[in-house]
Amino acid sequence: MSYPKGPANPKGPASWAALLAAALAIVPVLTGCSGAADTRPPGSTGASATPATAATPTWAPVTGPPRTVPAVRAFRPADGRGWRPSEGARVVVPAGARSTVADEARLLAKDLGGLPVVWGKKAVRPGDVEVKLTGGAAAGRPDNAPARSTADESYTLTARNTRLTLTAPTDAGVFYGTRTVKQAVRAAGGLPEGTIQDRPDRPRRGMLLDNARKPFSAAWIEARIRELGDLKLNQLQLHFSDDQGFRIQSDTHPEIVSEDHLTKNQVRHLVNLARSRHISVIPEIDSPGHLGAVLEHYPDLQLRTAQGSTVRGAIDISKPKAGELVDSLLREYAALFTNPKGTAAYWHLGGDEYQALMSSDPETKYPQLAQAAREKYGPGGSIEDLATGWLNDREKTVRAAGKNRIEAWNDGFFADGEVQADKDRIADYWTGKETGARDPAAYLREGRQVMNFNDEYLYYVLGEPNQFTYPTGQRIYRSWTPRVLRGTEPVSVPQGQTGPDRIPGARFAIWCDLADSQTPQQIAAGIRLPLAALAQKTWDPRQPAMSWADFKALANRV
Repeated sequence: MSYPKGPANPKGPASWAALLAAALAIVPVLTGCSGAADTRPPGSTGASATPATAATPTWAPVTGPPRTVPAVRAFRPADGRGWRPSEGARVVVPAGARSTVADEARLLAKDLGGLPVVWGKKAVRPGDVEVKLTGGAAAGRPDNAPARSTADESYTLTARNTRLTLTAPTDAGVFYGTRTVKQAVRAAGGLPEGTIQDRPDRPRRGMLLDNARKPFSAAWIEARIRELGDLKLNQLQLHFSDDQGFRIQSDTHPEIVSEDHLTKNQVRHLVNLARSRHISVIPEIDSPGHLGAVLEHYPDLQLRTAQGSTVRGAIDISKPKAGELVDSLLREYAALFTNPKGTAAYWHLGGDEYQALMSSDPETKYPQLAQAAREKYGPGGSIEDLATGWLNDREKTVRAAGKNRIEAWNDGFFADGEVQADKDRIADYWTGKETGARDPAAYLREGRQVMNFNDEYLYYVLGEPNQFTYPTGQRIYRSWTPRVLRGTEPVSVPQGQTGPDRIPGARFAIWCDLADSQTPQQIAAGIRLPLAALAQKTWDPRQPAMSWADFKALANRV
């Protein structure tokens, strides 16, 4: 099946092809005699030359530090002309065409205008790019598997004597090195002489797309996957089920699927494309709230008040058939969103805004839930316990289906109950504005990992309802860090509880509450700079060296 492709370069006034042509135009001269190339360092003297199959290219030196988004963490400059893509240049892969870095090498060659790829332990010539794995971290690791830690995503780039060498412990690190090369060529025509050593600060960096309330085409999502990859972001969460729509083909429950939806083949294509960019796709079927599109076809499972009125989107968790319905969907889509064996396999359970728990007197308003809680958990059982048990049961289902990194929204966690949320469940902290909200510090003190979805900075809510305003890249760049989980101040816990092992990262969320407020094209334009700023602040915890004006100009260019 063929799929439409996203735009090759939706950003900036100049096309990638034009920028590459400009870079190549700088290198029209080849020095050295026929059959032998001068491979001496720039500025050296003497008559000796090393035999080679290509002449040494010459070009105007690449000056200044590398210019990329996000900025590289460390650069050690050296004397020399640097590296530019030049006539006759090749991408050389000593590990061969079947190695785990073969795809990354081909992508780099394509990005550099279609350079030839040479497989095996060939001599590296002037102008070439050599791509190779180092160390033993990649042993037994599936090709294109998402990184397990920031060490997996590290890489080194060395421009020396007109050659460029890219090394990394895994193919994930190699991929991020290729993104640096691509951006550096766009920004300055190449890389300066010296060595880049780079790795991210936070291991999980990405975007959430609410394609339940507003359908997005496969081509639009594909373009965003390519954008995320170029920014070194590595997660895409799909919130594809809500009250307004269910947006992926179902074989077990076709009646619940909205008219405008993705086919399973389209989803497989998107998952495979994401994997090739080292992006984990995280499915979310929200429950026990936000199930309106499903419950429209199962009215007997819809939550009702004591007076018999229905509650939109809420399922009655006191009914066994409710769990059976949702579990059947979880199993179906767990099989669709596959992960390489042995890697982090994510699943999002939802858990937010269950209407029964947003009532001032839930036990009186929903007596069937209160009775079910006492029957299951004893006289002290509460509706909060029943909701916690619901998510625990759904977690068992997805774990049995092979998922091992389970997340839920922070308002699906409750303290001091008869039953506790699974201890390994990740709390995705999005808001603390509602009455009685727990501070994010409470989740960290419990020993949980907390993902940052701070709705003050990272929520792009269509139509700006409920006092939301569209976030800006400038505000994220200047004021936000992963430690700012709620409001505008860093979370108040010991610093040892705010590192990458406890706050592993952040996602920028696109919520389509007022779906017709913006077109997909307007959304793509509106999120571009905020995503770039998020990439910067999750890659490097330090204060950015560039001013916002310079960063914005660079982001527009690369």
